[in-house]
Amino acid sequence: MEFLESFVAFTNDILWSYVLIVMLVGLGIWFSLRTRFVQVRCLKEMVRLLKEGVGQKTEHNHISSFQAFCVSTASRVGVGNIAGIAIAIVSGGPGAIFWMWIIAFLGMATIYAEATLAQETRIVEKDGNVKGGPVYYITTAFKGGFGKFLAGFFAVAITLALGFFGCMVQSNSIGSTMQTAFGIPSWIVGIVLVAICAFIFLGGVQRLASVTEKVVPIMAAIFLLGGLIVLIVRIKYVPATFGMIFKYAFQPQAIIGGGFGYAIKTAISQGAKRGLFSNEAGMGSTPHAHALANVDCPHDQGVVAMIGVFIDTFVVLTLNALVIISTLYTADGPLASGYVGDVTGVLGKANLAQTAFGVVFGESAGNMFVAVCLFFFAFSTILSWNLFGKINVSYLFGKKSTAVYTVLALVFIFLGTMMSNDLVWELSDMFNNLMVIPNAVALFALTSLVVKHADDPNRIPGKK
Repeated sequence: MEFLESFVAFTNDILWSYVLIVMLVGLGIWFSLRTRFVQVRCLKEMVRLLKEGVGQKTEHNHISSFQAFCVSTASRVGVGNIAGIAIAIVSGGPGAIFWMWIIAFLGMATIYAEATLAQETRIVEKDGNVKGGPVYYITTAFKGGFGKFLAGFFAVAITLALGFFGCMVQSNSIGSTMQTAFGIPSWIVGIVLVAICAFIFLGGVQRLASVTEKVVPIMAAIFLLGGLIVLIVRIKYVPATFGMIFKYAFQPQAIIGGGFGYAIKTAISQGAKRGLFSNEAGMGSTPHAHALANVDCPHDQGVVAMIGVFIDTFVVLTLNALVIISTLYTADGPLASGYVGDVTGVLGKANLAQTAFGVVFGESAGNMFVAVCLFFFAFSTILSWNLFGKINVSYLFGKKSTAVYTVLALVFIFLGTMMSNDLVWELSDMFNNLMVIPNAVALFALTSLVVKHADDPNRIPGKK
């Protein structure tokens, strides 16, 4: 078991440090240039389409553009938005946030490509059932056996990464934080969570979309309100907070130690890793939701998809980062001199957010607030990830297999609340990393199709 843990951890380190960062950042630069920075050209269009999508009626087996946005946002905004950003700041210093912004800006072009291709290559069956996602544009990019192999590889990887192990680690975070904050035994949390999830899963994509449509705005409002309260109380430290982000983006050695070369590499890599992992641009998860949207043309959903990356990184992640830096890194904060000395024994990566909110709310209230936010974040992510896994299980084994998948997924969710195993987290990360490769290769191969949609927003799918 120890050997397996070491092997998986080593594989993840190689993939993230050398393969995925190059691929995903490269895709962001590539599509930004090829689409003439669609993320800038379509700023007004983003706002308009999002407004038009709110309250939009849906058709059978379709979901509205806004619902697709909520489902995709639910998948992005998970535990990583609380713990992940803390890891980036602790490891790479406040300057990592600057590089996270750069990565998110580039990632908006990548997510545009994913969403437009998901719409372009989706299949509408005779009964009106809509099927779409990376497996369909992978087989469009590569015909024959090679395409089927890549699509199958992706389908297996995402089912394990998100549908099983991913949901397990999300439910583990729910169980542990609820027990810590409210004293509720994790097994009771697990039973309640499974019951709620089962009700939603059995209702199909329409029920799931309806729930996320309501949950996502609520969870965003709660977190934003709490974060804004902290920043208002700490208002005099906000200018210094932004100053630290920009200063330590180019002088990270001053706070994380080591030589300049090592420090700048760490700051950039941590910002890139956390940004990419959180906004999921290029990873192949959110296209499943965007494929189901009922829109006039693929371009429209591509634009809506970019909003999800913007909100995830520039709003939610940034707010959490500002709270952490303004409370812990400024003035006499415990990390003002860097993450060194005795403080490392008190503050860990996992409890950094709780500690930061506790500076203003008090320790107990801070723990409760983060627990409530994490519940909404993790719960909504479980719902979306289950859907993504179900779509790929159906692709691999047919519609009848989804019932077995649902039962297994519920078992994993319950077990997640009862146990904590680093290997499970590492396995989730490994399969999450592996699924990026076939997705990224297909995106690059279909560049010309993406450019056609960016140049002709009203282009009809399948039209030359």
